[in-house]
Amino acid sequence: MSENIIDLFKKNNGYYSGAKISAELGITRAAVWKKITALRKKGFIIEAVPSKGYRLVRAPDLSEDYIKSGAKGSLWKDIFVYDRVSSTNELAMSLATKDDLRTNIVIIADSQEKGKGRLGRQWVSPPGGNIYMSLVLRPKLETRDATMLTLLTAVVCAHAIKKISSLPVSIKWPNDLIISRKKLGGILTEIRTDIDKVNLAVIGIGINVNMEAEDFTDEIRSIATSIKEESGQYCSRNELVVEILRQFERFYNILIKQGKHPLLNEWKALSSTIGKNIKVVIGDETVIGFAEDIDDNGMLILKLDSGLRRQISAGDVTLLR
Repeated sequence: MSENIIDLFKKNNGYYSGAKISAELGITRAAVWKKITALRKKGFIIEAVPSKGYRLVRAPDLSEDYIKSGAKGSLWKDIFVYDRVSSTNELAMSLATKDDLRTNIVIIADSQEKGKGRLGRQWVSPPGGNIYMSLVLRPKLETRDATMLTLLTAVVCAHAIKKISSLPVSIKWPNDLIISRKKLGGILTEIRTDIDKVNLAVIGIGINVNMEAEDFTDEIRSIATSIKEESGQYCSRNELVVEILRQFERFYNILIKQGKHPLLNEWKALSSTIGKNIKVVIGDETVIGFAEDIDDNGMLILKLDSGLRRQISAGDVTLLR
């Protein structure tokens, strides 16, 4: 019900009378006041002026009520926002594998104690500035197409960031979001399979939103950036999360209904890897070549100096100048 009041405020930037809210939501004036009071206790700044009504001045950053209000659609069944968790992916997997088999849910945290990146690396997750979220799905995909979930999410995040901030985000294979040759965010997909089907997928998303340069550790300061650093402006985490969820539903429906080729084409259009000379580190092996394409399963096709082509399923990519 709180989301419904927020919806009304967002539709009308001016004042909304208690009588009008009461009529539109079908609740009493007393119930309206109770809802307004509850939102204020959660950090919403709501102005009240006699004879004019109520006006939403500001929503708290990373608000569960605000995100639920904006992320309308048929895909997401529930959204949870926490102050601090060990890892959003760990929590999401735990919720999804319990007896009730919860799915189509979103887990968001202001900070993580043990944020995870690819290849078991730590994802630095301080509070107050970034997005750490995990999406739980039971996708109708064959196991061989599981990599499409990571490619899809990279496309989704690139579109969402551009819409909210106007920044031109590119994708470095397989899962890095890039601006100005620096890493803005990444994606970690974990799956559970049942014979030849993906039974469960947890897709972790980490995006540096409002971090300042001095907030990054010395180790990553030269290779990482944030939306605020690149745009020079504060970015609403609420609005970015909402846009990510909207874009995910849009592209997920395309994948399910039209197949993977439209999505692959979208990924290629956003790629900063295809058409470049690159170095790929695969465990103890280093391979240098020309990134020609990705195949239908999202594997990188690398043309070696010998003229031979090699398919790469995983590795750390560095663009060569």
